[in-house]
Amino acid sequence: MEPQGLMGMPGVGFFGMLIIGILAGYIAEKVTASDHGLFTNLLVGIAGAFVGGTLAGVLGIQVFGFWGSLVTASIGAVIVLFVWRRVTAG
Repeated sequence: MEPQGLMGMPGVGFFGMLIIGILAGYIAEKVTASDHGLFTNLLVGIAGAFVGGTLAGVLGIQVFGFWGSLVTASIGAVIVLFVWRRVTAG
């Protein structure tokens, strides 16, 4: 069995999670045409990793390694930004 990293990302350590979070936040920022700083991208990416990982688990999809975690976190981060915009657009 592969070791579980932080936030349930198999094989991804703390620094890997930070890199994935920043990249996922940046990708989501570009996909949604947002404009955030590095710290906000990190927070959105980490939240996206949680949302994407939870969604993958519900759908029965196993995610492994750096690239799988990056894709999952990016999809989750896009969802987080989409929901955030809907909630605050009032």
